[in-house]
Formats: sequence, structure tokens, C-alpha cells
Amino acid sequence: MQFFRPAKITIKELCENADINRTTFYSYYTDQYDLLHKIEDETFLWMKESISDLIGKTDREEKMKALERIFQYFLENSWHLKILMSEQGDIDFQKQMFTLIYQQCGISPSAAADVNLGVSEDYFIFVVNGSVGLLQHWLKNGINRSAKEMAETIYNMAMASQIG
Repeated sequence: MQFFRPAKITIKELCENADINRTTFYSYYTDQYDLLHKIEDETFLWMKESISDLIGKTDREEKMKALERIFQYFLENSWHLKILMSEQGDIDFQKQMFTLIYQQCGISPSAAADVNLGVSEDYFIFVVNGSVGLLQHWLKNGINRSAKEMAETIYNMAMASQIG
């Protein structure tokens, strides 16, 4: 499953990899696309709650813990998020993720200038894209740092200098 091609993945392969029988699979999902959509929906729900939590934090330590929880989630779910977030991954998932981040911050990607975070449009877009890019790099390169280290990196590079 290194490349994202749901049409090429058979139910038999999914069941063998998950060590379940096909009857069990079909009791939860209609096909591989249904499984994919449920994984994506679950991920987006979690992300929405996590971003809201992060935005609601006021001090450095609280923000760091919220960021660490986000990276811990990606670490614990890296087996599928690595594929969805890769260059060969689901581009729609990635676009929806960016849209979700912008919406959670109260803006649309095209109206980033209206952000009331005390930062410029360019800076905000840079922070979001840079953070997601670093997350993709982390997943792609074998998760070579802890969730805490990644949270510190994002905070120090993106949040501390402008957002506080």
C-alpha cells in the first residue's frame, strides 16, 4: 500500500493484511472506498477537534501540549496517514485538510487576509503550508523524531515568533 490506488487494492489483500475474514470486512464496509472514506472522516473529525483545542490555548505550555497531541495522533496512525499524506497520496484528502485548517481558523484559503490573528496573510499561509509540509516530511522519512520534538519545532519556527 505504498502508493494510493484504491482501485488496485482488493478486499482480499485488505483482509489478509488486517488478518480478518471478508465477512468481517463486509459487516463494516461496503468496499475499499467506503473504508477509505470512513478513515478520512474519522481523521477530519479528530483534526477539527484538535485544531479547535490548539486555537483555544493561550499560553506556550498549553499550545505545546496541543501540538504534541496532534503529532502523537499522526504517529499512532502513521500506517494510513503516511499514504494519504504522501506525494502519491489522495490529493483530495490533502486539499480537504488545508480547507479544514483554514475554516477552523475562521477563514477561507482565498480570504486569508481577513484573518484576525495579528499576522499577515502571507505569514499565515506560510505557517499552515510549512507545518503540513514538515508533517509530510516527518511521515515520509520514517518518523525520525518524537511527537514532542516535532511540536517544539513547529512552535519555535511558526508560532513563537508571530502568534505568541
